[in-house]
Amino acid sequence: MAMSGGVDSAVAAALLKEEGYEVIGVTLKLWPRVPTAPMVFRLSSCCTPETLEDARLVAAQLGIPHYLLNAERAFEEQVITPFCQEYMAGRTPLPCAVCNRDIKFGSLLKRAAAWGADCVATGHYARTVHDPTTGRVLLKRGVDPEKDQTYFLYPLTPEQLRRIRFPLGEMRKAEVREVAVQLGLRVARKPDSQELCFLPTGDYREFLRERYGEEIQSGVIRDMHGRILGQHPGVAFYTVGQRRGLGIAGGGPHYVVALSPQENAVIVGREEDLFADTLVAERVNFLPFDALQVERPVLATIRYRHPPVEATLSPGDANTVVVQFARPIRAITPGQGVVFYDPRDPDLVVGGGTIAQVLRNAPGSAQPLPASGPRSG
Repeated sequence: MAMSGGVDSAVAAALLKEEGYEVIGVTLKLWPRVPTAPMVFRLSSCCTPETLEDARLVAAQLGIPHYLLNAERAFEEQVITPFCQEYMAGRTPLPCAVCNRDIKFGSLLKRAAAWGADCVATGHYARTVHDPTTGRVLLKRGVDPEKDQTYFLYPLTPEQLRRIRFPLGEMRKAEVREVAVQLGLRVARKPDSQELCFLPTGDYREFLRERYGEEIQSGVIRDMHGRILGQHPGVAFYTVGQRRGLGIAGGGPHYVVALSPQENAVIVGREEDLFADTLVAERVNFLPFDALQVERPVLATIRYRHPPVEATLSPGDANTVVVQFARPIRAITPGQGVVFYDPRDPDLVVGGGTIAQVLRNAPGSAQPLPASGPRSG
């Protein structure tokens, strides 16, 4: 049982024990404690002594063994470094999906196998179902629409899902809190974490300055016709759809439409320029089948809690797919995930991938937005 020190994993562990499982609590130490960091960072980080102590004491309260495993090096190499490199390449990363695939489940499934454990469980709000036709284990949304986390879990494979349990998938957050109170768990009223675990203040720009300050160069802000409108301190500090902090006087409002690290330029336009109806996704993972062979209707979402939109998937090249939406979508962002759901069962995850390129129109007449940077990481 992956125990973060929060209420969700605590209740999940309690439920598993009640069901008769032999539960082993495990906490991954992902991020080093930095004594010189600002106090808000040290108090909010996922790996503070307080958080680790909460996990240990909850395990003791439940009467289960608890282990602290150091995953700092893997987290640095597989999550933090690609996170920074994606921003440097003009893309907006989705580190939680990478962490789930490679760290939280990838490493823990290996550890479980080494310990002779049957499954790995977490406090994610999601469900697994067995497809009797194919024998595959598939992923479904959690019943709480406000807490569903399948957007971050799409990279998991059917083989991984076969050995994963989500005890909270059939519950709503209010029910989880109620169970925690009834059990007297010390974390029953602990607030939910809202930011990236390694960015508790939410300021990724300062994080990048500390690591890549010498490599980040100022450049021009231009419109889609090439007219220079201002200067920027670094492409990595901007995201598609951004309006504030551009420093452009007059003629506005302006929005970041695209980023071009090749020319070190931030491209801006009107709000209507943010809309596009087609994207190319790479590193695609499908759950009901291995690869897309023919066109397929889906419901697609381009960011967490973004309402799914009717779309058509078409096979691309080298594990890519073309996603054409039924209507233009605002601020499709390279580097973020696009996740596909089944129109016949909107809770069922068909798959997902990383947004690689944004196109203006339908395939055949589509033109790439003047943005796409080289893939890094």
